[in-house]
Amino acid sequence: MKEVVSMSLENDMDLVLAHKKSMQVADKLGLTIATQTTFATAVSEISRTVIEYTDNGALAIGLDQNKTRYALVAMVTFESDVAFNDAHEGFFYAQKLVPEFEVTVNSGVTAIQMKIGLPRSLKIDPVKISKLREFFKSQAPISAYEEIKRRNFSLSKIAEEKDEEIRRSKLIDEKKTEFISIASHELKTPMTVLKAYTQIAKATKEPLSEHLKGVLTKIDVQASKLNSLVQQLLDLSKIENGSLQYNMTNISLNGFVIDQLAVMQQILPNHTLESVLGNDVHVAADILRMEQVFSNLLGNAAKYSQVNTKIEVGTAIDADGHVIVSIKDYGKGMSLKTMQLIFDKFYRAQDVISTHPGLGMGLYISSKIINDHGGKIWVESEESQWTKFHFSLPVVNGA
Repeated sequence: MKEVVSMSLENDMDLVLAHKKSMQVADKLGLTIATQTTFATAVSEISRTVIEYTDNGALAIGLDQNKTRYALVAMVTFESDVAFNDAHEGFFYAQKLVPEFEVTVNSGVTAIQMKIGLPRSLKIDPVKISKLREFFKSQAPISAYEEIKRRNFSLSKIAEEKDEEIRRSKLIDEKKTEFISIASHELKTPMTVLKAYTQIAKATKEPLSEHLKGVLTKIDVQASKLNSLVQQLLDLSKIENGSLQYNMTNISLNGFVIDQLAVMQQILPNHTLESVLGNDVHVAADILRMEQVFSNLLGNAAKYSQVNTKIEVGTAIDADGHVIVSIKDYGKGMSLKTMQLIFDKFYRAQDVISTHPGLGMGLYISSKIINDHGGKIWVESEESQWTKFHFSLPVVNGA
């Protein structure tokens, strides 16, 4: 069947619309008023019966070709356990009105087909059918109800497309997370072995040339960088599947910051780390995860600022009972757009992609850790001047 008109059958308003559409199609084909009325009445009787017993009916009106002759066809389909018979009044009368009436059931879907043969004198051909379809496709709503129905259909279709898009996006994310997790685990073991062999070679008592020592040191540094990236990938996969674990303990924040600065000063010898710490407080934190946050924020501060510049670390208590930790560098700064996106997964500003290595995961992971500790993280910056990261943690009790 070459469909010309289709609509859902849900309520009595649809019954009126189905009758009008049937009349219109028959009229456009050039059928007599009597034939138009007969066809539309048969469609209405079946539509009424379906609407009475189901809420998922659908009507399609079109043309079917049998050799050189065409027939006007109305197909009503619905999903229901109800089996219509002559005891159903509308079903009974519809059979009497049309020459061809057929009921089929397939996989729980019932289809009722009604046909009226068209005179050859109407000269139906593919061109005429195409024009008929275009007419109804471009036709304005014939009632306020049909206009609302069309709008609801469009909105429903958009919603379905969005749901499908979300489903596919979620599936892709799940596959990507699974790949990252597997790849990270597979990379971690050989990287650990490589770093161990490098340490063994550096510690050997056998004489080594200065050149070879330098090569081993470079291998060790690059292995550490790669190991850090692998760990970030592992953390990312844990965040995605909700399995990032924490071992919370009560710690002195000032003592923790001082220890971290001592360690990071050795790692960042080309920068001066300065601190101005407020009153000491205790916070509940996972020490390893908080070390990860400090390492990332201080490492970024050094990465995006010139050598021999200072990095300032400070703490202060806010009015809500949180301690604010701030890390400020005097480097390249960042734009407003970058500040808005800096904590997004895999985000990297265009002006640093070619000059500074990285995957854009560190700040995303750090923000997740801080959020899971009951705090928040944010940034301030002035381009070409400075950048200042802040994060808050709930205070457990005073020192």
